Amino acid sequence: MTAGAASEQLKVEPVRRTVALLHDRIEARFPARGLRQACADLLSLVDEVGAVSETTQTRVRLARVCSRALTVVILAATVVALVLGIHDATVSDDRLRTSLDWLPLIETVIADLVYAGIAVFFLYSFPERVRRGRTLALLHQLRSMAHVIDMHQLTKDPEMLRESFRPTAVSRPLDLSRDEMERYFEYCSEMLSLVGKTAALCAEESRDVVVLDTVSTIESLTVGMSRKIWQKISILNAMT
Repeated sequence: MTAGAASEQLKVEPVRRTVALLHDRIEARFPARGLRQACADLLSLVDEVGAVSETTQTRVRLARVCSRALTVVILAATVVALVLGIHDATVSDDRLRTSLDWLPLIETVIADLVYAGIAVFFLYSFPERVRRGRTLALLHQLRSMAHVIDMHQLTKDPEMLRESFRPTAVSRPLDLSRDEMERYFEYCSEMLSLVGKTAALCAEESRDVVVLDTVSTIESLTVGMSRKIWQKISILNAMT
């Protein structure tokens, strides 16, 4: 792999450093907020993605070698069986005398080819299925993490900072200044972006359609949530 190709690949360590730095920034400004713990949970997920990626790659390589070897064996056995069957049918003393006598041989050939094709398809896709299960479990956790982050910002309403705002008996108490609320929203937006990057790490070495579709769904989800947050930031900026 060339240096240019390597630089185009998303790596675990840079993502982890960014999440760790964001966690420290949140802890410095909002040490008692639940958002800090959410960022710590995201950091743990990044570590888990890195660990699973290394373990899974080893298993996938082993599964790929085994599946390719079995595929060669099955194809060779199928060819030998077909050749022997055709040889016995054409050179035996009890020769086939009518076209109908060839039907059992044709059925056997078709059945052997179908079963061999099914076996080859299963073995060819087996390495990706080894990777898929654990990867989808991690992606499910990341999707849940995105919703948790969205819940943190959902109750923060910029309208509460307007002078004309009149709280009701069930209104949440306002415990953030305008600058703190804007910073809080920015942290949430950054965390959502990093959730998308962590999901992309899960698909960095995968060509599985199900995994790629799930990653794309999570990325679209986080972008949509972040867009709503920036709408709130725009309202805050309009108040100045």
